[in-house]
Amino acid sequence: MRIPFFSTNRHGRFAGMLMLCSALGPIPLAWGDEDPESLDIMERQMEHLQQQQMSLQNELMAMRQQIAQHRAHLGGTSGGSGTHPLQVTASGGHVHGGWTPVEGRGAAAHANGGEPVGRPYIGGHSDPMPMLDDKPTYESVVAHREEDLIAHMANNNVGPHNRETVGAQSAGALGSKVFHLGPVSIILGGFFDAAALVENRQVSSGIFNYWNAIPFRNSSNYHTTNFNGDARYSRFSLMARGQLNPHLTVAGFVETDFGASAETTNPYESNSYVPRLRQAYLTLDDSRANMHFLIGQAWTMLTPDRVGIVPRQESLPETIESSILAGQTWSRQWQVRAVKDFMQHRLWAGISIENPATIYDTTGFSAADDNGEYTLANGGYAKIGSNGVGLSSATTNYSNEIAPDVIGKLAWDPKWGHYEVEGVVHFPHDRSVINGVGENHTAIAWGAGGSMILPVIPHRLEVRLTGLAGRGIGRYGSVLLPDATLQPNGAPALLSSAQTTAGVIAHPNKLIDVYGYFGMQRSGRSYFDEGGQAYGYGNPMSSNMGCWTEGSTDCTASIRSVEEFTIGAWYRFIHGQYGTVQAGTQLAYSRVNTWAGMGGAPATSLSEIFFDFRYLPFQ
Repeated sequence: MRIPFFSTNRHGRFAGMLMLCSALGPIPLAWGDEDPESLDIMERQMEHLQQQQMSLQNELMAMRQQIAQHRAHLGGTSGGSGTHPLQVTASGGHVHGGWTPVEGRGAAAHANGGEPVGRPYIGGHSDPMPMLDDKPTYESVVAHREEDLIAHMANNNVGPHNRETVGAQSAGALGSKVFHLGPVSIILGGFFDAAALVENRQVSSGIFNYWNAIPFRNSSNYHTTNFNGDARYSRFSLMARGQLNPHLTVAGFVETDFGASAETTNPYESNSYVPRLRQAYLTLDDSRANMHFLIGQAWTMLTPDRVGIVPRQESLPETIESSILAGQTWSRQWQVRAVKDFMQHRLWAGISIENPATIYDTTGFSAADDNGEYTLANGGYAKIGSNGVGLSSATTNYSNEIAPDVIGKLAWDPKWGHYEVEGVVHFPHDRSVINGVGENHTAIAWGAGGSMILPVIPHRLEVRLTGLAGRGIGRYGSVLLPDATLQPNGAPALLSSAQTTAGVIAHPNKLIDVYGYFGMQRSGRSYFDEGGQAYGYGNPMSSNMGCWTEGSTDCTASIRSVEEFTIGAWYRFIHGQYGTVQAGTQLAYSRVNTWAGMGGAPATSLSEIFFDFRYLPFQ
């Protein structure tokens, strides 16, 4: 990039840079007391100057490399200038969305509409990199300084999250300030949250939509409206990061809120909800080998991404409801992940082993005890899990599992859009005891799907599509439909599953985000009859006779599908050096459809209005 009055030789560019610095130097003093619009102009001028400075620094580095190469060719010494321990990025000022675009000569424009800057020098190679064969890339940063580089991304016209958006906050975006403890960099994130909703049914789950509990007409909750407000989804996060060598970076990330609830927690006095572990993981990134490793609790690799396969760049709806959206594919769980990127960071391949769990539906099977045992029709019982002991929750039944889930993903970032395909294999496992003889059972559940982001107007208007289908994978959807029921011999009977979302998201300016989504999750059925008794999920002999009569308990309807339509908007009405304050509202309509049984197939619905205020001190 060249400023018009710059000379074509390097000395001329030095002079031009000095002239530009002199011209812009008095701007802060002249504009210090002006209105916010003037301050924005000043910020853009400063950012433009910093980009020019980066370009000049990159060219200086190129000159040093050429000198080093020339000396090496002549048998001399490089004087240590053949490589440089830091990767150059645009540091200081405002780096929108936590990402700095780094372009080659003749490169494309900034991800957020700014000017291109000079190409990066990438340290860690035994020989200097060629200066003319690079491709336009983005560098992932978590703050303002060059040492906060994590990974490289291809320019796909989707771009990374804007740091202030709710999609970025959901994924775990960090702030823009860096603190140093010796060689370790500390970056903070999170927000103070005050959310509320009004709904036309009584569902005591707060802003977390628990669609399984939407009442039918037989429940008095169906006929009662509800208001709920709380601050327990306020969130705090921290990242510690160190540079092991010029191309190897290690980082630890932790994120928590108060969305969980212990057995002794109640809403009647202190509202003392326990802290919840959202994410806690270690990453190791090798910029020489283009390898990326993660171990710990994070968003499952099945979660759609926005660019590449990188933590904190998951593509999540901007909704206020903490359960995200019906039909959304996600989970946060322990995992060990390895990712490799190819073709100048345009093609990504990853594999992950993750913590398993199985949701069983036991309709028709009576509980043999309160510890995960259910009586079978033949008089035996099936053991599908055990209640927590020690430091685990004593009121939670943890499913029996024999192996981790295995997940694979391919992501592609061409010049327009982000596309990915993924698959999962899961191994539900239980044990049955019939006539005193025990037997273990293992099923093979699976799922396959994909997602895409289409930048209709790059960085202004985009369309998102996702989907996942298979057998025994219901827990990977927001509705938490069951993975399996039981066969007559007590073995897992897998249920078919499908989920999808579609959304349109607009960013008309830097202060406003508007969105509209449709999401759907549905389940198949598996059942049998024995001795006049109906067993299993979606059994047509199950009684739904009382689902329409208030006060009746004769309603065993199994959910066939859940659909949600929602629209909403966020407005960042304060944004400055002390952080960001934003407000949002969302309208949502959910409909629950069931499998037909004796008495028909009842349906129910839920209408909600959400409100939210957030203060993000680090954004």
